[in-house]
Amino acid sequence: MYLGIDLGTSGLRALLIDDQGRAIGSSEAHYSAVHPHTGWSEQDPAEWIAALEKAVAHLRASHPEFAALKGIGVAGHMHGATLLDAENNVLRPCILWNDTRSHTEAAALDHLPVFREISANIVFPGFTAPKLMWVAKHEPEIFAKVAKVLLPAAYLNWYLTGAHVADMSDSAGTSWLDVGARDWSSRLLSASHMRKDQMPRLVEGSAPAGQLRADLAQAWGVGDVTVAGGAGDNAAAACGIGALTEGQGFVSLGTSGVLLAARDGFAPAPETALHTFCHAVPDRWYQMGVMLSATDSLNWLASITGKSPRELVEPLGETLPPPGRVRFLPYLSGERTPHNDAAIRGSFTGLGTDTTVNDMVLAVLTGVAFGLRDSAEALRATGAQLGQLFAIGGGSASALWLKLIATVLDLPLAKPEAGEFGAALGAARLGQVAATGADPARIMTPPPIGAVIAPQADLVPAYDDAYRAFRAAYPAIRAIQ
Repeated sequence: MYLGIDLGTSGLRALLIDDQGRAIGSSEAHYSAVHPHTGWSEQDPAEWIAALEKAVAHLRASHPEFAALKGIGVAGHMHGATLLDAENNVLRPCILWNDTRSHTEAAALDHLPVFREISANIVFPGFTAPKLMWVAKHEPEIFAKVAKVLLPAAYLNWYLTGAHVADMSDSAGTSWLDVGARDWSSRLLSASHMRKDQMPRLVEGSAPAGQLRADLAQAWGVGDVTVAGGAGDNAAAACGIGALTEGQGFVSLGTSGVLLAARDGFAPAPETALHTFCHAVPDRWYQMGVMLSATDSLNWLASITGKSPRELVEPLGETLPPPGRVRFLPYLSGERTPHNDAAIRGSFTGLGTDTTVNDMVLAVLTGVAFGLRDSAEALRATGAQLGQLFAIGGGSASALWLKLIATVLDLPLAKPEAGEFGAALGAARLGQVAATGADPARIMTPPPIGAVIAPQADLVPAYDDAYRAFRAAYPAIRAIQ
């Protein structure tokens, strides 16, 4: 048996699989973030441990097969700063990925050319390095005690093994990693007043990070268990969907939107606001574009119309119409790729007295599709080969939306059959590879496909024209906001 742990922002999910990759059972435990001030987002790491123990207890009670556990992998939400003192005490709540308090520090670091040159990414406010700069400035007494900085997944690795160890994919989102060389950069650390001894030991995500602590093994009723390096959440999702090599990837329609492409080589392009990170397996990287409001855009329209997202979309049917006159810019919370603009906000244009709610719904769906096209264009500019992409996330339940996105991207979208294919499965697969030494390509295979949604060829030119108008709208709207 192999255990995958998906440490999310709102809860932890544990998935138990067997050596054939079949799901045996799963369990979830929930917690929440706190927001002491506007733009702040924090979590107590003790809640992650409590959630893990609760999930494991449930799995043990429900599935006697748990006793045959041989490997564990942890996937976690990236960028979070968990600060430990010399006795491994947590010094303050973890500052999460969606915390923007360190925007000034991020801009200062990003202004230094060495950061984009070595880390291969823009220094975003959510990344780890600017968080520590903020702590140094505003909480100097805490900063002086920092012995180790651990990402959320690495903190669970420490709990499981007693060792400070992190994987490459997660660590690539700190602004301290030389992403091409897959090692901590002394130049980036010193530029943000940090030291290499404050960083965890690095391993590949599919390599052993350590063994499960003897006291935990006894408490859980298991024998020798290998803990893998693990992964950041999107790298783990790529392992779960089988996206390891060039041409493989996925579109994720969640609260935010992600277009991820696996890369055989290292091809950074920070000026595009793409993320270029190490993959969770050796000698692989991945790139992804991120839009901040995907299904969140539809949720927002639902909230102000008093309807559910399903009630908004169903009247449109499943037949894709030509682009409408109404245009929606999906920048309700700013935008990441390609604009890196925290201040831009969304807008409707083309409204008339004849505009209906259905027109606005179609505009929202189309605006999100165009936002994903922005990421696709940025990826293609780096030489990424985009083939058939898997479509995952809550928004992928809409057949019309998938048909629209396939047409806008001019790429077929594959919808997995019902079953496991997310970050928890990817984490379990990493645990299996670490424990057995198996070839990752043999274990991390794509899931069965339930349906393939092809672009609607007769509408591709019209949506290309509409996309060009969408791109022209951003600078015009930005200039008057």
